[in-house]
Amino acid sequence: MSARDAILNALQQASAIRISNGDTIPERPSFKVMHRDYQGHRPLSQQLESMISKVKGEVIRTSQGKLDETVQAVLREKNIKRLLLSPESPYIQSFDAFLDETRLYDEAIENWKSELFNDIEASITSTLGGIAETGTLVLWPSVSEPRLMSLVPPIHIAILYESQIQPTFWHFLRHQKWSEGMPTNALLISGPSKTADIEQTLAYGVHGPKELVVVLVEEESEE
Repeated sequence: MSARDAILNALQQASAIRISNGDTIPERPSFKVMHRDYQGHRPLSQQLESMISKVKGEVIRTSQGKLDETVQAVLREKNIKRLLLSPESPYIQSFDAFLDETRLYDEAIENWKSELFNDIEASITSTLGGIAETGTLVLWPSVSEPRLMSLVPPIHIAILYESQIQPTFWHFLRHQKWSEGMPTNALLISGPSKTADIEQTLAYGVHGPKELVVVLVEEESEE
């Protein structure tokens, strides 16, 4: 008997014992455990911030009215001079005073691959939302904001609105109605890129951004 057959037999025998003892085996998985009571967006954003901070992510809270000012402060603090933006970004004209270049992702990667991998210091992207339980950002890449924007530059600055945070991945799927239409490409980001070698030495930024900065826009009504 193979190991696979042994495991399946053990599971079948265990189910048979439970049924013989009067237990009921549900025909479909139950998600009742997910039906917890959540008190508004602020506790969810606090949970997300706590989870991201545990893996060296950085969360900076701001309001919609101070969003531009906050992003500018991040760029100054990190001494970013070459920034990558989507052609549809609202920040295209906002940082000329202290940036050497604002590069738009407006042509095929084959035409400027070296510049992207060697010269761009940071990017700013939008997010589709967040997952509080795991401290995860959800990005839905598009033609104007492709996935390389969040994968290649050493610093990834993500704009997240507090109202778009859901308690769990299950809640997020339901909220976004992905059962009616899945995205062709979605990114789940839980902190900066990290990896470890055989000696368990953890290194950041080997396969992606070394820093993740989440600019969290709080809802005005909850301030």
